[in-house]
Amino acid sequence: MRWVALTAVAPVAWGTNYFVTHEFLPADRPLYGAALRALPAGMVLLALRRQRPHGAWWWRSAVLGLLNMSAFFVLVYAASQLLPTSVASTVMAVSPLTMMLIAWPLVSERPRTAHLAGAAVGLGGVCLMLLTGVEGVSVPGVLASAVAMLVSSFGYILAKRWSAGADVLASTAWQLTAGGLFLLPVAAALEGPPPALSMPTLFAFGYVALVATALAFTAWFTGLRHLPAGTVGLIGLLNPVTGVLLGTAVAGEVLTVQQLCGLVLVLAGVVLGQLKRAGRRDSGQAPPHPVSDERPARARRNHP
Repeated sequence: MRWVALTAVAPVAWGTNYFVTHEFLPADRPLYGAALRALPAGMVLLALRRQRPHGAWWWRSAVLGLLNMSAFFVLVYAASQLLPTSVASTVMAVSPLTMMLIAWPLVSERPRTAHLAGAAVGLGGVCLMLLTGVEGVSVPGVLASAVAMLVSSFGYILAKRWSAGADVLASTAWQLTAGGLFLLPVAAALEGPPPALSMPTLFAFGYVALVATALAFTAWFTGLRHLPAGTVGLIGLLNPVTGVLLGTAVAGEVLTVQQLCGLVLVLAGVVLGQLKRAGRRDSGQAPPHPVSDERPARARRNHP
């Protein structure tokens, strides 16, 4: 249960990130916005865990940084500016099913019936929240969110496959630093000089980098190390719940009856996956305590 609680920190923090980005960060600088999110977070984690990549982690950090940080952050930044907080956060809730399907061939984790049922219930809630909201929906914003979901789902499972033997804090720091370094020259070439930042914008970037990035991704990758991908994906459904509630409480977005029903379904999907998982320890899945690197090792042997 402690790994579930720790992993939940990530989607809750990401749910708040949509509102902060939409309200306080410059809308016309998505590349700089993504770079200023990734690089400071990576440098803070490197200061806490002073380890350099070794062996294959030099190129793995680059690949994962490009997927999980560079491309993902730019797409999420754009979606946050184009969509209301509630809509932007709910599109990403399709990721549980996507992660389960990707985890099957990459890390040999066959989707459990309970996880699939939880994902289906959660997706029903997503459809209610997304399709019945009172605000207009930007098609480019939805596309940006959908591509971000696909890219990050693949990157997360790839990180899970490669995680054996690597320190979670250090590997997260390497990914963030690599992603930020990829983005900086592209931002300078396409967006010109860095934007002038007011004090509220600096504080917003500080929150995004430290809480919604450094803390959130450390918690998320720790969860992927200890829990099945299906379980982690279902915990990720707390992202839209946070986004919708925050949008209602702070941003003045209207919560309709349909959206409220969708929220209930999303929470039911999360609970369904957790309850079934607790009752099926004999399904062949290794228990989540303590750290188990055997599954990734087997996956690597089965999938060279």
